[in-house]
Amino acid sequence: MYEHLINALVIAVSLYLGAGVLVAMVIVSFGLRRLDSEAESAGIGFRMLIFPGTVALWPILLKRYVVGGGEPPLQKDPHR
Repeated sequence: MYEHLINALVIAVSLYLGAGVLVAMVIVSFGLRRLDSEAESAGIGFRMLIFPGTVALWPILLKRYVVGGGEPPLQKDPHR
């Protein structure tokens, strides 16, 4: 019984990470300017740093990419 549950869990995680890698490759390669104009001119080092986070958070970033989130909001507290 547990074998089927574990197999299903492994398949689900594999599908999630596979989709994450595909989406991350597109976003990191071509989509940064749509998400943040400051990151547009970023080098390969920055892109390699954000790749794992993009894989993990791909549903949120894909939604923001499709909707066209624009610039991130400015900080509006006394520290700004």
